[in-house]
Amino acid sequence: MSKRSHHHLTELGCIACEDLTEFGAGKEGWLAPDAGTTVLCALDAHSLAIANRSLVLILGWSDSDEPRVKIRPELSPIEAERITAIEWLVFDDIKVIAIGTSRGFLLMYSLRGDLIHRQMVYHGQIIKLRVRGTKKDLMQDISSEDVCVVMPGVIARFDGSDIRSMLQRWFQETHSRFWDEKSNKDLEDDGNSDNRLPYQIWNVNKYGSCVDAAITGIMPPPLMELQYIVIYAFGSSLINYGSFLKLCCYMNSAAFIVGQSSQRYYCAVTIGDDAVISAFRLSEDRKRSLVGVILSKVMPVTFSTIASFSKMIWRSEPTPTSKPEEKLQSFARASSLTCLKDYPRKGEKLTLSPSGTLAAITDSLGRILLLDTQALVVVRIWKVSSAFIILNSWEPTAPFSGLSSIFHALFQGYRDANCFFMEMLVNRDDKRASSSYHVPGKSDYCLCLAIHAPRKGIIEVWQMRTGPRVLAIQCAKGCRLLQPTYRFGSLSDSPYVPLEVFLLNGDSGQLSVLNRFLN
Repeated sequence: MSKRSHHHLTELGCIACEDLTEFGAGKEGWLAPDAGTTVLCALDAHSLAIANRSLVLILGWSDSDEPRVKIRPELSPIEAERITAIEWLVFDDIKVIAIGTSRGFLLMYSLRGDLIHRQMVYHGQIIKLRVRGTKKDLMQDISSEDVCVVMPGVIARFDGSDIRSMLQRWFQETHSRFWDEKSNKDLEDDGNSDNRLPYQIWNVNKYGSCVDAAITGIMPPPLMELQYIVIYAFGSSLINYGSFLKLCCYMNSAAFIVGQSSQRYYCAVTIGDDAVISAFRLSEDRKRSLVGVILSKVMPVTFSTIASFSKMIWRSEPTPTSKPEEKLQSFARASSLTCLKDYPRKGEKLTLSPSGTLAAITDSLGRILLLDTQALVVVRIWKVSSAFIILNSWEPTAPFSGLSSIFHALFQGYRDANCFFMEMLVNRDDKRASSSYHVPGKSDYCLCLAIHAPRKGIIEVWQMRTGPRVLAIQCAKGCRLLQPTYRFGSLSDSPYVPLEVFLLNGDSGQLSVLNRFLN
């Protein structure tokens, strides 16, 4: 399909098809963020995944003849389990779709609809799946690629290398025994549920349950953190802890720092109803307090003893055998760094810059906060948007209806806004940039923030961090702003691909990309 350009947008393809009627297509504004039926979307370089409560549809937007795939995960009807999050996992030669459910299960499916992996993360709804990575460069000493699972008050992290190894092993085994129907059936029914992926999980509900969160990157270890050595003895005499505490106090500071460098620390930012912004230092260490150790050791034994004793007295009938529940992983340490409470302001959505150093946060008062995730300081706030600019250009001879619409947009602010970071060539009029032989590199692009305000039907692009507004585009009501997922292990010597933002018109099915060239 040929690409058509409309000044600031370039049309790429159309996703309109009969299969979209199951998601509400055909009704005006069915894809709008405030639609009655929540529709989830995940974009890849050539594919789009759309999901509702029980169905995922994968279709190609670049080729209309590409076959469409429907995935209906096996959900529990008793507990009203539903799909709550979707995201692409893209490696060099492997692409799968990840699904999060309201019961806390993480599912992975192939493009043919085969179940690859099924694993319980934690009890509760998976709010969001985030895929991000940072490469080792002059600013970053360590590379990190991960999948972050966000739940109310809980953050889990899966390492990208572990997921890659599991997927490669699954595809190799599938290709080697495709002739065995029984093996394929077992693989489809159970996935890789027995082969659990290692992960870390943290409890971050100190300031209330969060509605969105993200791991921004690796951070240095804390200075002068006290180390507690807790020895627990069950069924024996008490141990004197005084000598151990004295030993901790007299530890040499140099040896202390060396001991701390063996583990990684991550910075996490959460937003919610009680605290607009909260930040935590996440440790890989799963050491717990004495109370936690006692509860984890004594309580299971106590309940087991009571259950056995009750069976001996009442001689209850044997219960039918069922598949045992997956054992949940214990929480690692999460230390609070800062918290911002500003009632009645509530955090709603969060998006990260490619490096993780900036985060755009939308709130319930129609504001957008730009947070420096390293200094943990809000460096910019958008309040009313460009209505003031439009108002200044309004002529007195214009009809009054136009002025009333401007005032309506003025008081709406940025409510229900959606933000994505993107990279643009802003004011690049030098000879090198204008030359057809010059291929722009990473240093030629400028980081910007695209803001979609659906209530006003406008998309604005602002230059980071404190730059002006460089672009404003009018859009239809039923549009949604999308961004392709991060690609794991992309080669550093390949041509640089800037961060782009796409616009999907739900009423027409047209997919367009915001032009990154701006003079």
